[in-house]
Amino acid sequence: MKSFAEGRIHWESELKSQVSENEKVIWFHAASLGEYEQAVPIIDALKKKYTSHKIAVSFFSPSGYEVKKKDSKLDIVTYLPLDTKKNAGKFLNILKPEIAFFIKYEVWPNLMDVLEKKQIKSYLISGVFRKQQLYFKPMGQFMAKALSKFDHLFVQNEESLALLKDHGFEQASISGDTRYDRVISQLAMNNQLDFMDKFTASGELTMVFGSTWPEDLSITLDAINNAPEHIKFVIAPHQINSAQIQKLKKSITKKVLCFSEIENQNLEELQVLIVDTIGLLTKIYSYADLAYVGGGMGLSGLHNVLEPAAFGIPIVIGKNFEKFPEAKMLRRLGGLFSVSSANEFVSIFEKLISDSMFREKSGQISGHFVNSEAGATQKILSAIDFEND
Repeated sequence: MKSFAEGRIHWESELKSQVSENEKVIWFHAASLGEYEQAVPIIDALKKKYTSHKIAVSFFSPSGYEVKKKDSKLDIVTYLPLDTKKNAGKFLNILKPEIAFFIKYEVWPNLMDVLEKKQIKSYLISGVFRKQQLYFKPMGQFMAKALSKFDHLFVQNEESLALLKDHGFEQASISGDTRYDRVISQLAMNNQLDFMDKFTASGELTMVFGSTWPEDLSITLDAINNAPEHIKFVIAPHQINSAQIQKLKKSITKKVLCFSEIENQNLEELQVLIVDTIGLLTKIYSYADLAYVGGGMGLSGLHNVLEPAAFGIPIVIGKNFEKFPEAKMLRRLGGLFSVSSANEFVSIFEKLISDSMFREKSGQISGHFVNSEAGATQKILSAIDFEND
């Protein structure tokens, strides 16, 4: 909350310092880092097509802004100020975007009002809608009005489209989720990590626990400690808190080190590696034989299951995943397994490590699913009305 508040104190002057007169700007707004990842395929495509334009990205959350504020891919990175009429006017008068893209859930009434008045085309990308949302309730008419001002709503699934149509939103179509394009692009990148090469050099089964919270570890830690010696584990906590990291390390009875401690160590002898840094998880997934994706045991929200799925491995998650259509579909297909207790985790964990055919089939389902859902980026690009086309 401190970063959230302090980051906005000087938003106006900091934005002005990044914008010059007569520049052509394409603007993306994402709540946080996860939503930004959904924008990346569109950003990459537009950067190639419109080389004279600057790419601006605004964030609502510090977790996105702090990570991406020095990203060389982006020309302008800023906090989105609180959505007041005055702020919305100032923000758009400074940025002067030619076109605006909002990701998934981001709908801000005052901004939408100013965008409409300035005749700046705006699009919602990878939207997901549920009947419980405010847009579809009598008390939420102001939000429904804001939603109606988008030039087009690109949604992920049939349920979202049907709900919008039932409530009179005709400017909508199914594009799918751009995250599939994003994670597939990772396969073509160099995912090699020297420390992971050394850690997995013996060829033993490797399980990666990605973006875990204490609630996730509470049902998995005993299984890690009691696992056969030939299984290796990488644990990448979502929050890098030194006290919590040390507490986690002390609770592990196997040979364990943190990433920050591995210099001059024989990594091949380790059984557990705790990754106490950020930015490496996607590449680490490329070394995994199976994965546990965190966030689902608590209420913080399930993290991205598509990253490990793209590498064709089976996935285990916690019990809370109803708001994540990709997890629900993967579970129905058999590439992902949900657990609600330590006993349930042990059961699926033991089956996955002991039955290679079951493990490989589940992984193939995950990989095929991601490939089958790709293509949202092209659908969006072919449908947007950009005056420079």
